[in-house]
Amino acid sequence: MTVLVAKDVTPESVVLRYDWTVEQVRELLERPLMDLLWQAQLVHRAANPGYRVQLASLLSVKTGGCQEDCAYCPQSMHNSSDNQGQPELVFQVQTVLEHARAAKEAGADRFCMGWAWREIRDGTQFEAMLAMVSGVREMGLEACVTAGMLTDEQASQLADAGLTSYNHNLDTSPEYYEQIITTRTYHDRLETLQRVRSAGISLCCGGIIGMGESIEDRSSLLCVLANINPHPESVPINALVAVEGTPLEDLSTVDPLEMVRMVATARILMPRSRVRLSAGREQLGREAQILCLQAGADSIFYGDRLLTTSNPHVEADRELLAQAGVQVSCEATEE
Repeated sequence: MTVLVAKDVTPESVVLRYDWTVEQVRELLERPLMDLLWQAQLVHRAANPGYRVQLASLLSVKTGGCQEDCAYCPQSMHNSSDNQGQPELVFQVQTVLEHARAAKEAGADRFCMGWAWREIRDGTQFEAMLAMVSGVREMGLEACVTAGMLTDEQASQLADAGLTSYNHNLDTSPEYYEQIITTRTYHDRLETLQRVRSAGISLCCGGIIGMGESIEDRSSLLCVLANINPHPESVPINALVAVEGTPLEDLSTVDPLEMVRMVATARILMPRSRVRLSAGREQLGREAQILCLQAGADSIFYGDRLLTTSNPHVEADRELLAQAGVQVSCEATEE
């Protein structure tokens, strides 16, 4: 595989491919780190002139009591960690919009809302979701929702409400998937992504490392993502946050350089996607986060919480971005 040099890379020279093999992806993922970072830098600077980072804020609207058995998740009713599934922990529309307004005032331009569901449920709560999406968009923020599987009609209604993006992660490779979740198939996930795309909503789709998977599994996950045509507009890269009461509670923290490698490879494979440095960022440390930004991460989740796990504070993030010398992107526009 040819290594690019600086003079060869311009915005016009960025080529989008959808025919990657697992072997090609693994070759990238296992390159000497300096070579991998160099190529990722070249691609990132060409695809992201000005080197801007988007700030996104995430709120858990409905916490706990999920019917899925995801081994990493403290919100699964199958795991002893799920002690937050009481109905009163479902936020109401105005409360959510107050959080969105506060996120915007803190500098975020994307507001993400999570519901711990296996699939979206019609009725009062779905109507509330539509109202939340509309309200967030009216503030001039991008709106993202994650709520499990959905129907074509639900996707269409979310699109009509102005939803910018729907998050539905693949989590891991097709080969390792059944080691992590058995209540929903990989095909179910891919079908959900297709429904979202058919409704005209952008995709937010990534995965998690540190769940006991192999390098081959990481390569396979990235290969699936990179061969979605067009690429997901948003690709969250997560590191497992091992939570007591989940089957993965005893796993070790991911080596920060493994996150750097995942971000860099994702950037090379999907040049124009937003690569989001997501869960596990607090465990990375400042230097590793800056390396991830150098490797091609152009979005971070911003605020003190990521659903049910902690996240760096706003002030620390502002200082980090300033030290890294990157600019904050403000792309959301009022409609």
